[in-house]
Amino acid sequence: MPSYRAVLFDFFGTLTRAVTRGPTHVEIARMLGCDPGAVVEVLDRSFHARARGRYGSAEQTLGWIARQAGASPSAEALAAAAAARVEALRADTALRPDAVATLRGLRRRGLRTAVVSDCTHELPVLLPALPVAPLLDAQVYSIEVGHCKPDPAIYLEACARLGVPPERCLYVGDGGSRELTGAAAVGMTPVRLTAPDLADHLVFDPDAEWRGAAVATLSETVELVDRFPALV
Repeated sequence: MPSYRAVLFDFFGTLTRAVTRGPTHVEIARMLGCDPGAVVEVLDRSFHARARGRYGSAEQTLGWIARQAGASPSAEALAAAAAARVEALRADTALRPDAVATLRGLRRRGLRTAVVSDCTHELPVLLPALPVAPLLDAQVYSIEVGHCKPDPAIYLEACARLGVPPERCLYVGDGGSRELTGAAAVGMTPVRLTAPDLADHLVFDPDAEWRGAAVATLSETVELVDRFPALV
C-alpha cells in the first residue's frame, strides 16, 4: 500500500480539460444589459473576491458585476442570468477522458479522494451531476469555505473532511491560484499536471515559478503512487 492516504485534485483544468469562456457568456452579459467586453474585464479582475463569496449570492454577485459594468438589471434578469451561468459552465466543462478511471484506480488502492476548487456559485450546483461526483470523498469549494488557494485554510478543510493529515496527501493541479505552492506550504506533496491543452486554459495567478514533480496525464497519478509511495 502507498504511504499516501489521499489524493486531492483541482477541478478546472485538472479533472477537466482546459476551460475557456464559451459564447454563452456574451449572451449572459446582454441579459444583464451590459457590454460583454466590460463584463469580461470585471470578471477577470474580481475572480478571487467572487470565489470567496465576497459579493453574496449568485444573483447578488451578478448584480455587483452589472453595476461595475454600468447596468442595473431587474431581479428577474439576475435570476435568469444566474441560471444561464450554470448552463454556460456545463457547456464549457468537459472532464478529462481518464478522470473517472483515475479516481477509480486510486480508490481501489484504498486512497481517499477530494476536489479542492477555487470557484464561484455555479460549480457546487453542477459537479454533483458529473460522473466523478460519486468517486470523491470530499468536495471543497472556495465559495463555500470563504478561502481561495493558496490560503492554508482551504487545504486544511479538505484534510479535516477526509480525516487525513496534510503530509499523507498528494495534491494534483495545473498550478492556477498558486495552488501547488499552497499545497507544499501545508505539508502536502504537490504534483503539476502539464497536459498540452493547458496552454489555452483560463487561469488566474498561476504558479509560474514552481518546480517539482509533474505528470502529463491524470492516469499517471495512479502510476506515481504505485512507483513512488514516498515522493519528496
